[in-house]
Amino acid sequence: MLKAKILFVGPCESGKTVLANFLTESSDITEYNPTQGVRILEFENPQITSNNKGTGCEFELWDCGGDPKFESCWPALMKDSHGVVIVFNADIPSHLKEIEMWYSCFVQQQFLQNTQCLLIAHHKPGSGSDKENPALAPPLNKLKLVHSNLEDDPEEIRMEFIKYLRSIINSVSESRDREEMSIIT
Repeated sequence: MLKAKILFVGPCESGKTVLANFLTESSDITEYNPTQGVRILEFENPQITSNNKGTGCEFELWDCGGDPKFESCWPALMKDSHGVVIVFNADIPSHLKEIEMWYSCFVQQQFLQNTQCLLIAHHKPGSGSDKENPALAPPLNKLKLVHSNLEDDPEEIRMEFIKYLRSIINSVSESRDREEMSIIT
């Protein structure tokens, strides 16, 4: 069975935990409580298999606290991760600048490909869902950007996340196949 580790990162109060709970079908949290360090959610998704081989897949979703005081923990969180989801609150202008730092630390420093990264512009309930794409600086403007609004269209973000997980699993599977071939030859 293939396993993939996905990091949910981004600024404080961007909606990472609410999204993580929704996408993994974990418990609902009704009041804001900042994540201290990291929460690890383990889940399987029957809709995702490895390169159509029918092999099941397990996921670890690491919901990382957005407070910079946890920066000393980041190298440990990043170790052996296969993908990074950067979540930001589309209604807070400072988040656009902050996500550049998250990208630099969690994607560029790990030498991940842009295909291993997903950018989610999260809209909190009652904020109105302005689906206009924010002006993202390079290289963020090359990433897949999806809008999430769990009030108006929760299934849209779930389907985008499943597509993302499929691409991560295919990448993990191809990497494992290459490694196995290098041992054989």
